[in-house]
Amino acid sequence: MARRPLPRILSSGSAQIARSREIARSAADSATDVLHPLITVSRGLRKLAATARAKWAATPKERRGPTLLLVAACVLVVALMPYGPLLALVLLMGAAAWKGRERPVVKTGPDDTEIARLKGLYEALVPYFSVPEDPSPLFAHGGEWSGAFGEYAFDEDGRLTRLRIAYPPYFTDGEPAARARIEQLLHAKSGRGREYLFDWDEEGNRLVMSVLPALPTTIAAQRFVTVPGETVLGFTDADAVQRTVPVVAADGTEDAPAVVWRTGPRSTEPHLLAVGQPGSGTTSLLRSIALQALPHGDVLIVEGGGTGEYACLTGRDGVLAVECGLSGALATLEWAAHETERRLIAANRARQAGQPAPEDTRRPLWILLDRPSILGHLAAADGRPDPQELLQVPLRHGRAAQVTVVVAEQFDSVDTLSDSVRTHTRARVVLGPATPEQIAAVLGARPHTTPTPEVPAGRGYARLGTGPVLRLQVPATPDPYDDATSETHRQAVLELLPERRAIAAPAAPAVLVKAPPAPTAPPAPVSPPAVTASDTVSIAAAAVETVPGSAPEPAPAPRAEQDSGPAPFHTPVPAEG
Repeated sequence: MARRPLPRILSSGSAQIARSREIARSAADSATDVLHPLITVSRGLRKLAATARAKWAATPKERRGPTLLLVAACVLVVALMPYGPLLALVLLMGAAAWKGRERPVVKTGPDDTEIARLKGLYEALVPYFSVPEDPSPLFAHGGEWSGAFGEYAFDEDGRLTRLRIAYPPYFTDGEPAARARIEQLLHAKSGRGREYLFDWDEEGNRLVMSVLPALPTTIAAQRFVTVPGETVLGFTDADAVQRTVPVVAADGTEDAPAVVWRTGPRSTEPHLLAVGQPGSGTTSLLRSIALQALPHGDVLIVEGGGTGEYACLTGRDGVLAVECGLSGALATLEWAAHETERRLIAANRARQAGQPAPEDTRRPLWILLDRPSILGHLAAADGRPDPQELLQVPLRHGRAAQVTVVVAEQFDSVDTLSDSVRTHTRARVVLGPATPEQIAAVLGARPHTTPTPEVPAGRGYARLGTGPVLRLQVPATPDPYDDATSETHRQAVLELLPERRAIAAPAAPAVLVKAPPAPTAPPAPVSPPAVTASDTVSIAAAAVETVPGSAPEPAPAPRAEQDSGPAPFHTPVPAEG
């Protein structure tokens, strides 16, 4: 039997209904747009009336009569004023429009997406915060997440920015490995690429995770407000330190929280070790330290890389030497060891005589050694001693002799550092991308934040002695002779450089001139012949040969003469001459 087609009214009814609904919706939207001011004023009048009714209900009965009399007097005054009723109507409509305006909806709880994220994070923490023996576990599969998460916040992308977690008391929060597992899980589930701070409250069994803002990179090298013996390594979070330093940034002057390293006889961390990846900013850190040390002391720089990163300091006032070769580095460090001994002996003799220490022993001496592993490799190939062996005396007795040693090395060569460098460098800095294990191996403690895989130059962590691990951003101190340096940073570094020492031009070789002998009287028989004043010769100056097109080598650091006194602190060196 053939199927008969449906009537036309039944086949096209659904389309007509949909079209009618669309027309009605468009008409309602148009009417709403046209009548929106009237709707707003009506809503405002209703709210004003409700407010007036509430005020009238809250007014005591004995005050209602005077209130009505006052209102009637006001209405009478407005009615008798010129254009009074019109102005009152305009004011009433304006108040109603302001009262009836649409306000943004205040969010009182998480939406569906945020709830799903919190549930997923709760389920992920169940294996770590629950045990089978717990009769009423706080974390259980299919449990209620609101009992464990007391405080939470999300950003515009729906990712967690703050979370407060309550965990059971039997969780081993005192073990670093257990805490590291929780931090790694929260970091992975909350979103990578950001730096999180984990604040553990062992007494209250609470963990607060928050997202840290990036440290500013707009602070360049400048004169910091510090006293002699204080060095600004960089800047950190505002709640991590108690001291701020006024700085000039790209957006004006501000007070920035600074990581201040104190050196000198009373310092507990007299020497510093900086470790990082290539291009992480360890050389910029040493340049920043040198620029801050030059106004109050002398600087010796030994560059193992030989890339000329410290060429801007060559020949400056206060810079004793900038050595890049092995021979010059060995000679400079040997002089630094003798100078440390000389200062100790001189200070000891002055102390025994009841006199203050000599002035030349109180001026700070800074030894900056960049990439000593390269020089050690060259020394081993040449059969010469490792330059790090000459640092034993400055490292061991430098605090009493006002000698400070700063060593910078890369992660792939940390194992080549000597035991003296590892033992006496109690101030540590790690720059560049690094894993928590690498940071803990250098600083001696894990950071409270999660390191990010990509960081700008000069970003890392610092720890002074046994203090907390602090985030660090080194002030931008690039090489001013580098073409890639911006003009602003180049001028900032050049303004901090001391004046160059005046180098005297080589004198022309003098000619030995001998005056002709003057006639003398016959010698007396009993006395030898006397020498007259005419028999004089001029003193010849030393002739200096110069090679065209070659710059003169920097003068070696002055060598202190051996002083006959107490025995030195290491193997005696034969006296010169």
